[in-house]
Order: sequence, then C-alpha cells, then structure tokens
Amino acid sequence: MQAEGTVGKEKDKATDKATGKRIRRVGIRLLLLVLVFSLWSWIPVTEQLEVDLLEGDDACVRLVLITDLHSCYYGRGQKTLIRMVEKARPDIVMLGGDFFDDRLADDNARITAEALAQKYPCYYVTGNHEYWSGRADEMKDYLRELGITVLEGECDSISVNGCLLDVCGVDDPAYIGERLWKTQIEQAFAQTDESHLRILLSHRPEKGNIYAQYDFDLILAGHAHAGQFRMPFLNEGVWAPDQGLLAKYVNGLYELSNGSIMEVSRGLARESTPLPRFFNHPEIVAIEIR
Repeated sequence: MQAEGTVGKEKDKATDKATGKRIRRVGIRLLLLVLVFSLWSWIPVTEQLEVDLLEGDDACVRLVLITDLHSCYYGRGQKTLIRMVEKARPDIVMLGGDFFDDRLADDNARITAEALAQKYPCYYVTGNHEYWSGRADEMKDYLRELGITVLEGECDSISVNGCLLDVCGVDDPAYIGERLWKTQIEQAFAQTDESHLRILLSHRPEKGNIYAQYDFDLILAGHAHAGQFRMPFLNEGVWAPDQGLLAKYVNGLYELSNGSIMEVSRGLARESTPLPRFFNHPEIVAIEIR
C-alpha cells in the first residue's frame, strides 16, 4: 500500500509539472502575441476620409490633420511622417495640439514643423501637454517664426481652390481655463461668415456638447489616442483621457446634435506613452472636403 501511495504521488507530481509547462507555454505565446500586435500597432497609417460640405461639382479642399505627435520619432529627419503628408497632397495642414511633449525633447516636433511650414499653409492650436511643459508661449512664438498660424480664439478667412474657408482655433482649456476657452470659441465663431465653410481646430473631442452650440461645419480634434487599446473590429477604445472607460469620441467622424461633423484623430503618440498602442495604428488624417 505504501509503495502504491508513493507511485501515486509521483504521478501527481509529473502531472502537475506537465500542466505547469503547458501553462508557461501558453503564457509565453500570449506574451509574444501581445508584443507582435503592439509592434504592428506602432506602424503609422494615413486615414483617408471624404466629407460632403461644399457646393459645386468641382469644389474640393484637401486637409491633413496631425495631432498628438508628442515630439515622437518617425525616422531620421522625420522622413516617414513628412512623406506621408506629401503623399496626401494637402492644401492645408492642421496641427491639433500636443504637437510638443512635456517630457520628450522638442527636436522631432521642431524638425516636423520646419519641414511642413516650408511646403504648406499650417495652423496650430495648443494641447494639454504644451501647457504641462510650462513653455506653451515659447512654443507658440517658435511656430510663428516659421510662418505657422497660431490660433487663440481667432478665425482666418482664406480662399482655397476657389472655396472660401473660415479656419478657427482655440487653445486647450488646460492652458487657459474653461471660461476663457469658451470665450475663445465665441470670439472665433463671431468672426465667421455663414456663406463660408467654417472649420474649428480644437484639441479636445469630449467637448462635443459645447461645439454643438455653434454652427461650425467641421470640427477637428485629437487627444483621445483612440482609447490607447482599441477593441478589434470595433471603433471603440478602452480608455481615453477626460472621457474615461469606453469613451464616446475616440476615432473617426461623428455627427453632433446640431449636425456639425467632428473628426477625431487617433494621433501619433508612440514612445511618449507609458502603455503601448494595441490594435491602434498612429495616424495622420487626410480629409477631402467636396
């Protein structure tokens, strides 16, 4: 009986050992799978969109929206990012906040800004990380020196391909406070013409209920990073700043309650974030307005 008990214990030990090996193998495979998808999710893409907001069969304006660069690295001389923009052939480039970072050096952001400013009309608004850096005014002055238009509650009326556009923009509320932020929106909208295409550049997508109080045709935003971890095959992210779990505005086009269209970019943040992107390619957005 004692011998049989010893044999039984040895069998149990062998079974436990085999089970432990299987669990470790499954764990390693899952870890490798997560690593592969995380690396794959670092590959930048261009989101191509078309929106019908202009009158006339031949009317067309091409915008590129760049948000949440966070001064991340996109090849030597930022060539990967610059080539993506060039391929999109924009009439205007919109820089929607967090172009700089509060921890990473400004080098990559500066290289990108200098390259874009030489080729395209560019518009910029602050994000929360420019504010957190404590150098938002310095960053604005630098961009102005490059010829980039910094919007702080203003509206710039321009003609692009025969189409009249009012390009408006506001600072991030973290920079100026909620009350002044709303005042900037009011001031910018008051400068628009209802016969023009009215565009608002703002970092924050979660303010959709505020934007819906004004008749902007198109609102451009970022900030949400698409929820960082995107659910496969669904346009939903796990968590977004200032929106929380299963955030409402994370990626793509949304129609607000007043009929305005809001585009939320997934942004370009990579090494600046403590958690990897998952099923969530960094992006620029190429918008063809027809």
